[in-house]
Amino acid sequence: MTDIAFISAGVIGFAILMYVVLDGFDLGVGILFPFAPDEASRNTMINSVAPVWDGNETWLVLGGGGLLVFFPMAYSIALPAFYIPVMAMLFALIFRGVTFEFRHQAHTSTQLWNRSFFWGSVVAAFAQGVLLGALVQGVHVDGVRYAGGMFDWLTPFSVLTGLGVVAGYGLLGATWLIYKTEGKTQAWARNAAVVLGGGTLVAMAAVSVMTPMLRPMIAERWFGGLNILYLAPVPFITGAVFIALFWSIFSKRELLPFLCAIGLFMLGFFGIAVSLYPNIIPPSLTIWDAVAPRSSVMFALVGVAVVLPMVLIYTVYAYSVFHGKASAEGGYAHHEHE
Repeated sequence: MTDIAFISAGVIGFAILMYVVLDGFDLGVGILFPFAPDEASRNTMINSVAPVWDGNETWLVLGGGGLLVFFPMAYSIALPAFYIPVMAMLFALIFRGVTFEFRHQAHTSTQLWNRSFFWGSVVAAFAQGVLLGALVQGVHVDGVRYAGGMFDWLTPFSVLTGLGVVAGYGLLGATWLIYKTEGKTQAWARNAAVVLGGGTLVAMAAVSVMTPMLRPMIAERWFGGLNILYLAPVPFITGAVFIALFWSIFSKRELLPFLCAIGLFMLGFFGIAVSLYPNIIPPSLTIWDAVAPRSSVMFALVGVAVVLPMVLIYTVYAYSVFHGKASAEGGYAHHEHE
């Protein structure tokens, strides 16, 4: 079962990473929305993500559904442990999706939908960060059941990770806008990227310092034996990517800041994976403890082998069709009703 558990965890990890990167930037655009210079910039911002935002959320379905199929025991523990932040995230994403449909048709209520887009994005991003922090700090499990309280997920560490994800998604959104817009909106996005890059740097540094303090096993993973030699380059690579990020912003590059922001998320994801592996529900439930029966996993992996390439192909196709700069005119609803 070892290989099957590892492959299953890899599928879920890949889906979550794709979701964080892809839906992260369009949540980031929503986080930045009320601070845009004017309504024309807001129209440009929403048009930059309108063709791809719902496709980006496919990866969340794959990650959550994959957890249920591949690791049903982990799913049955995680859901009651994180019920409130999970529901907050889902309702925020639904509310935000409604905003896409309604804002283009609104005349007298545009400001209401602007605020809805912002709050839906912020709540979804913060809830995802809280979930991450709560998972890293560990879940109280008794046998195969969740044994903690309703609000065990709410701690200073999970609030910190929640704020860090909001800043990180805001950075992704700002660098996406640098790539997809021009003129006044692009200049404003560069300034926003500098501020949010600083916020992301502080948050990543704080989480990196606090995470090994949560449990001795995490500290041992990073600093024990030869691991410290193998993993020592990670913070230096992260620092180099931050330098490249700020350099690319100040030197007025367009695509490179977005690629650097994605690189930071990938490094953060790697750091979390190193800290938690092989636990799927820290501190005690491993991927081998929680994996579904072999026949169920093999059946699901066949489905993944068919579906995953299709999702990747249409994702690449959608981004290639809608390449180039976004404008304030046109947009999602306009094309839909022409």
